[in-house]
Amino acid sequence: MEKEILKKCENDRDECPVKDVLNRVGDKWSMLTVIMLSQNGTLRFNGLHQLIDGVSQKMLTVTLKTLEADGLVSRKVYAQIPPKVEYTLTTLGESLVPPLMTLYHWANKHMPEIKASRERYERTGTIHQ
Repeated sequence: MEKEILKKCENDRDECPVKDVLNRVGDKWSMLTVIMLSQNGTLRFNGLHQLIDGVSQKMLTVTLKTLEADGLVSRKVYAQIPPKVEYTLTTLGESLVPPLMTLYHWANKHMPEIKASRERYERTGTIHQ
């Protein structure tokens, strides 16, 4: 199975599932949005915006639309004034949380090594262990 996926990625980069998924959810705003919805459950836009430090309203809107298009987030609009919109992870979105958390824990554990390597590289222009 893994060899099939790798062959597909080598032969037809547009059909590579890993590339496609990482292009869509690999950006920091998508990952943080999925994690925040996972940890906090259903949220309104402003609640989510307050939880994700540094994201602009426009970028959060784009991120939520992308996640909704991919079936990872559902959007529920209540017909009231002012309009009320809530976002929640779908079952598919929830299934993405464990791999994201694995990556989060890996990054958290190895960040000192990565920073040290970057600093060495900036000083010497070479990579060594």
